[in-house]
Amino acid sequence: MNEGNFQMTRLSKWMEGAGPNSEIVLSSRIRLARNLKEIPFPYLASDDQREKIYSLVKGLVENNKETFENYEFYNLTELSQLDRQLCMEKHIISPQLVKDSNNSFMLLREDEAVNIMINEEDHIRIQCLYPGLQLENAWELADSLDDLLEERLDYAFDEELGYLTACPTNVGTGVRASLMMHLPGLVINKQINRILSALSQVGLIVRGLYGEGTEVVGNIVQISNQITLGQKEKEIIRNIHVVARQLIEQEEAARQALLNEGRERVADRAGRALGILSNARIIGSQEAMQLISDLRLGMDLGLIELDRKVLNQLLVVIRPAYLQKIQEKELDSYERDVCRATLIREMLEGKTH
Repeated sequence: MNEGNFQMTRLSKWMEGAGPNSEIVLSSRIRLARNLKEIPFPYLASDDQREKIYSLVKGLVENNKETFENYEFYNLTELSQLDRQLCMEKHIISPQLVKDSNNSFMLLREDEAVNIMINEEDHIRIQCLYPGLQLENAWELADSLDDLLEERLDYAFDEELGYLTACPTNVGTGVRASLMMHLPGLVINKQINRILSALSQVGLIVRGLYGEGTEVVGNIVQISNQITLGQKEKEIIRNIHVVARQLIEQEEAARQALLNEGRERVADRAGRALGILSNARIIGSQEAMQLISDLRLGMDLGLIELDRKVLNQLLVVIRPAYLQKIQEKELDSYERDVCRATLIREMLEGKTH
């Protein structure tokens, strides 16, 4: 375990484009919310109390160096606003930690698949983020880390309610299981609203690319459980996995229908997206996201040969913080649009057939 500087050029594990059903499921995430007894939740805790939580976790980590060998602590207060924004763009931390990082820390694994956030909305949040449909694998790892922490830390727990959390919707198991899914077939065939409405009826919630309060762009949605009380952890994960399988089947059917009804139209859509992305000199974020979605659909249907990893990387590198880190200066909207177009051209050059 080391303390280090955040490396913005490092690729997160979820961007690999590997894993089961990765043509539809971009990533699987498990997040556990935990708090310590007799210490106020972070939004009420003093600086000394926040520091105490960090010291307790740090001491535990130092006593388990073998487990945390490839992890590094980062003081989010010392990171620039831009670096925190970049962490959020890579799905490492929440938008909340970008805004309020007072005495907040993260313990990040080298491949960025595991992150233990300290003094976010809750005292401790364990997050495991895997590529493809791997909820169970992510759960097993998060659960093992949680067991290790719980052996040495006194969690706030009620025999009737379960784990106590800052937000009432997390009380109980404290588990949030979520999938980031690419669903262009259902969007193009105008089936998406009906399906998303049905999800809310079975206790699931649909959000945008960066979770609560963000819009759906590029036909990418985040699907997660709405409540954590009254169900066991594995039951929550199993329910989302069952729904995911159904969504995958419906998306695959929608994509096949697009091919059956007009293969050339789908190929044209993907080809136009590739043409614009490969040649544009100025491009906005939302337009780029939609074109990347069209290109990804063409690739998944075998109409264009392209490495999925490149498209996953593009979802991050076209974002404002990443662009400004590359240029090592603050950019206005126009400058970002120019930089974004240049970067996309460079990343796609020689990658397609």
